[in-house]
Amino acid sequence: MDPLSSAPALFDAAFWITAGGILLLLFMSGFFSGSETALTAASRGKLRAAADRGNKGASRALDLTEDNERLIGSVLLGNNVVNILATSLATALLTRLFGPNGVALATLVMTTLVLIFAEVLPKTYAITNPETTASIVSRPIKVVVILFSPIVGAVRFFVRGVLRVFGVQTDPDSNILAVREEIAGALQLGHSEGVVQKEDRDRILGALDLAERTVEEVMLHRSGIEMVDADQPAADILRQCLESTHTRLPLFRDDPENIVGVIHAKDLLRAMHDVQDDGTKLSDGVTRVDIMDVAMPPYFVPETTTLNDQMRQFLKRKSHFALVVDEYGALQGLLTLEDILEEIVGEIADEHDDEEDYVFETTPDGGYLVDGSMTIRDVNRAHDWNLPDETANTVAGLVIHEAQIIPLVGQVFSFHGFRFEVMEKDENRISVLSIRPL
Repeated sequence: MDPLSSAPALFDAAFWITAGGILLLLFMSGFFSGSETALTAASRGKLRAAADRGNKGASRALDLTEDNERLIGSVLLGNNVVNILATSLATALLTRLFGPNGVALATLVMTTLVLIFAEVLPKTYAITNPETTASIVSRPIKVVVILFSPIVGAVRFFVRGVLRVFGVQTDPDSNILAVREEIAGALQLGHSEGVVQKEDRDRILGALDLAERTVEEVMLHRSGIEMVDADQPAADILRQCLESTHTRLPLFRDDPENIVGVIHAKDLLRAMHDVQDDGTKLSDGVTRVDIMDVAMPPYFVPETTTLNDQMRQFLKRKSHFALVVDEYGALQGLLTLEDILEEIVGEIADEHDDEEDYVFETTPDGGYLVDGSMTIRDVNRAHDWNLPDETANTVAGLVIHEAQIIPLVGQVFSFHGFRFEVMEKDENRISVLSIRPL
């Protein structure tokens, strides 16, 4: 028989129907691939915002991503079915045209078509517009998920059984990353790419950390608290309050551990003014003031209270001042609302603060002189370092913990990628350190 006479038989209706079926299956494969990428890459925060504005597609996409295991299982099932079917049809078609060589040709042709048109192209588009694409494909994908639910459920059960044999426990309801870690990772990535400013990143992370940090980590240690002896003459107390840079001062009696009240400078001045209503001179009126009548009762909080809870308590009590005690009731430090706010916005300085407290003096070798009582968190935020603060709150505490001794002036230590040199000491306390990255 003449080969030319058999050509029309090869390109008959069945050929064109099969070719059209292959193209349709390639389109479906691209749809499944792009949908998977869009639904997994879309930001749930942006989808939630769009859903709140009335976007039904975004709302459906949110519902689909609630169970990622079922979603991905259904999409992968559909994708594999259409890919395998398309490859089988292409093999049959090309084998009909080229004989045994059609198998190798079908593998080459389908690999190229699937890679370009069913994988790279749809996924590139989906990753470029994930939220928009997720909203568009949510309706048909929801139908696919419902149709494939029985099969996906059986596969999930089988997979968990196999993993359990190897000692792997799966929890489909648990998130791989916590919300806080997702936000922190996005902020760090945005900062490294120059999209998010360092100050903005620190503020948001500081607010997120309030629930994980305790008051003992940010309080002013008792060694640095300025106190007032309640047994002093009222004139001396007034003078101390006026000379102090603080508005509120704790009152103690007999022993600094025995806090009997908190004096507010405005309350004291108001009391001084009231005793002069009858024309008494200030020098005479001061002696008539009972400091305990002016003082507010002390407010004590445990050192293990989280900053988030303590801030709520401050707002509820309309108080900005608390004394921190340990489990035995011993005074450990002092906490103000400003201390908590500084964890979010950084150091807050006013006209009474010493500006030198917020300036790092540099050393000739490129290091920085740091007060030993400065918290590790403040140093990290100031220089964008990553010194660990799990074992100690202050820089001096970190050095003592790592060295396992109370170091001498001039001693040098290297750990965590930094060089620490003890510059000054006050008895057993490290007062000044020089820190330089290695």
